[in-house]
Amino acid sequence: MQPVSRTTRRHGAPPFTAAVLHGGPGAAGEMAPVAQELAARGHGVLELLQTEASIAGQISELRQQLETACAGPAVLIGFSWGAWLACLLAARHPARVSKLVLAGCPPFTAGHTAGIETARQARLQPAEWQELNALLHGSGMETAAGLAQALRLLEKSEACKPLPDLPRPAISFDREIFNRVWPEAAGLRRSGALLREAARIRCPVTALHGDHDPHPANGVELPLRKILPDFSFHLLQRCGHKPWIEDHARAVFFQTLEDKLARV
Repeated sequence: MQPVSRTTRRHGAPPFTAAVLHGGPGAAGEMAPVAQELAARGHGVLELLQTEASIAGQISELRQQLETACAGPAVLIGFSWGAWLACLLAARHPARVSKLVLAGCPPFTAGHTAGIETARQARLQPAEWQELNALLHGSGMETAAGLAQALRLLEKSEACKPLPDLPRPAISFDREIFNRVWPEAAGLRRSGALLREAARIRCPVTALHGDHDPHPANGVELPLRKILPDFSFHLLQRCGHKPWIEDHARAVFFQTLEDKLARV
């Protein structure tokens, strides 16, 4: 991995035709394993870290990162919040994006969110659920031990059959970014503005979604299929929120990414 700046990491050799976007918001570093695996397969991939504490700021930062490190439009591979961010960038700056790949995307309509917390809670013991909520909504994730425990509990609540020996990346969590960006993003979803933005996208869009992901697949597939001119949806079997850590879905996930990158 070659750091170019505080917010841009290069994996593999140029040309850099793809970029991965982390979730959170504020969970910098969690997409490193995806970038590393694609680089090992011969692709030049950027890992872009968002540091701005507003949606407009993150879109502007992302545009600048791509303009600096990519000679032309890039394939954006966004995870969770990063999938929404990729959509917003493609809608507002279409010249920077050749394709979108959305992994573990949150639902685009508020009506599809009701069961997310229920699904997570059902996979944890009551004490674990209480601890996770305390970490997510308190200050515990600012410590290394607290962040590690929150990530462990989140994985237990969101994964299907994670590979036990797969190294987990070093993630830094920025509470201020999360507290400021996520309420703004949720507001865009409630108002319908998020879907209106997505309707402006004209590049090919592929969504990869686990059937065990607490985020309902219908909340991604149904709204986007109605508004996008070039959209494909892949429901990954026995797969949770992060396909690249899943025993049954990892190979299919990376093969699909390779297929998209091979046709740039």
